[in-house]
Amino acid sequence: MPEQAMPPKQAPPADARALEPELAALIVRGLNLPLTPEEINPEAPLYGEGLGLDSIDILEIALLVSKHYGVQLRTDHEDNQHIFRSLRHFAQYVAVQRTK
Repeated sequence: MPEQAMPPKQAPPADARALEPELAALIVRGLNLPLTPEEINPEAPLYGEGLGLDSIDILEIALLVSKHYGVQLRTDHEDNQHIFRSLRHFAQYVAVQRTK
């Protein structure tokens, strides 16, 4: 009997890391934050501690990302905590979901 190959684990897209500085710049400009995109730690939380964004900021980011990348983010999405955990997680989500 031939052995069936296990499907490879899905790794984050290669362009996810490349999106991090782009998304950081979008966040800084879109929210008019008093810092540079390079100052955003890609592993730090976006919400609450870390960058200190609130729910209104997250809604604004969702709108910006929708316009720039075609990614539709919903306020009731069950994975929002994971998606917005950090810039790195957010970039991975956008890289997979983008249509533009």
